Amino acid sequence: MQLIRSITALLITPPLTLLVSLLALADLTLGRKSPSRAMVFPRIWGRIICRLIGARVRVEGLEKLEKGKTYIFAGNHASQVDIFAFQGYFPYDFRWIAKKELFAIPVFGPAMRLAGFIPIDRSRGRQAMQSLIEAAEKIRSGTSVIIFPEGTRSRDGRLRQFKTGAVLLAIKAGVDIVPLGFIGTHDVLPKGHLLARSGNVTIRIGAPVSTRDYTPRQKKELAALLHDRVAALLDGDTTGETASAQPDAAA
Repeated sequence: MQLIRSITALLITPPLTLLVSLLALADLTLGRKSPSRAMVFPRIWGRIICRLIGARVRVEGLEKLEKGKTYIFAGNHASQVDIFAFQGYFPYDFRWIAKKELFAIPVFGPAMRLAGFIPIDRSRGRQAMQSLIEAAEKIRSGTSVIIFPEGTRSRDGRLRQFKTGAVLLAIKAGVDIVPLGFIGTHDVLPKGHLLARSGNVTIRIGAPVSTRDYTPRQKKELAALLHDRVAALLDGDTTGETASAQPDAAA
């Protein structure tokens, strides 16, 4: 039964993504024209995929968030399911930061842009820095976002060293960072696998971390603190403040 569900999810996800993009695009151009309200479509997208693969999602620690406040959410990236679960079940208005190449995809790209998703240039040099500054300005103006400071999915599910680029974005934006622990997603769909397994997924929220006292020169210090907070959440500490873990030297 699980094999059938997994194959169904694999086959349905591409056309479902196209359908959701079309609906969001129509809503943003012909309907209500509200980016926040249009996020209902990707939310449905995330829930459908999670239910198809049998991922049962629970969110813990919402009481730590101040309603309406702008945050940068930062978590471990153990699986593609992190995206489905967060998009489908996290009850907060947020946007994704995505590489600029995705915004050139027909239908999908325009829908992302109109919905308020933020493009980032991953190349090096002046263009990358300029896109970082522009992204920080959008966040500062009131757009909450989620980032994965590891930069890519962990192949074995272990927490990797945090890159400083994402942390530098938070410092420039001047908003609080909220550590997140994605628990169980690697068991559902490890990196390199196409077919998912059913399982329980928990998104655990830690206490917000202020960036106001950090300068760009202290980005490594903040990245290390954030890494330890996420590690604590993964280790079962619901506050995300007590445990400490060293970055994987092989990352």
